[in-house]
Amino acid sequence: MTLSGVSPAAPVIRILIIDDNRNGLLVRRAILEQLGYSTTTAQCPVEGLHTFEHGEFDLVITDYRMPIMNGAEVILRVRELRPEIPVILISSVAEILGLDERSTGADAVISKTANEASQLQRTVARLLRTRGGRKNVGRSRQARAAAAVKLG
Repeated sequence: MTLSGVSPAAPVIRILIIDDNRNGLLVRRAILEQLGYSTTTAQCPVEGLHTFEHGEFDLVITDYRMPIMNGAEVILRVRELRPEIPVILISSVAEILGLDERSTGADAVISKTANEASQLQRTVARLLRTRGGRKNVGRSRQARAAAAVKLG
């Protein structure tokens, strides 16, 4: 296990980041790639959803305020396509608008503050750990069932 929490032997974790702010997109990408995650970025929610629909991702991070559709609308579409994928909403207006997990459908909401980078790291690790734990339980059940069939 490395300091980032990503095991070197673990499969590559793929994260899609959607944000119309190029600088924010690049900073988040750099933070996550430094931790060992593979990232794909989109500067437009429509482009991001198209990329999500045609790719394989383990987690989605989306901004809230964007042209064409907001982050809550992006989350709704992600949930329609693959409800099991965790989603993080990032916004500079989260507190002002009262954005939270219940009102947006996100698994976590992070405010754009000085603590954003550390919150992002912790939240990504927590959501992937939770998701990975559920995956492993299913896999171990499948492995036991397959072994039982071979033995029976």
